[in-house]
Amino acid sequence: MGKFFGPVLKLFFVVLFMSISVHTSSNTEQKRETDPWFQKLQYSKQKLTRLHFYFHDIVSGPAQTTMVVVPPAKTGKPSHTSFGQVNMFDNPLTKGPEPTSELLGRAQGLYGFASHEDVSLLMAMTIVLTDGEYNGSSFTVLGRNAVTDSTREFPVVGGTGKFRLGRGFATAKTYFFNDTIAIVEYNVVVIHY
Repeated sequence: MGKFFGPVLKLFFVVLFMSISVHTSSNTEQKRETDPWFQKLQYSKQKLTRLHFYFHDIVSGPAQTTMVVVPPAKTGKPSHTSFGQVNMFDNPLTKGPEPTSELLGRAQGLYGFASHEDVSLLMAMTIVLTDGEYNGSSFTVLGRNAVTDSTREFPVVGGTGKFRLGRGFATAKTYFFNDTIAIVEYNVVVIHY
């Protein structure tokens, strides 16, 4: 076991050192960009934005957008819920439910199968918008996704660009699913400045 953790620990410290170096050199530039925004914040009014889109989670086939990065935990008995499996995704977000509908952005993140009892996921995803007035802005959704429930609700825990200091909630309803794709309808409310 020590042979495994030694290289992993070295890699961790290398990555940590590199991130500190990058952070230090870019700190002055970031300060120039964000200071005027923070100075105006006390005079800004909160905005409420409602968004609607369809999330396409394609788990197999030539257009696959989701990959298993950690297989299910190997225990004494097989899990009917894929407990322990972690998937990474980069899924298209569209205006309508059809995969050919107008592309509004991408959902990028991961979900882990987090329950022994039912198919429930721990989901962490960033919604990156690539169209319209929110092009280049993003917000992050984090929470439990009980995929068999008809409607699920998640907190919005932050944002970038036009969604700085974002908070709110998202609801999800499965529109369609089969062995290769799940199409989920999202309604999102974000409060931001």
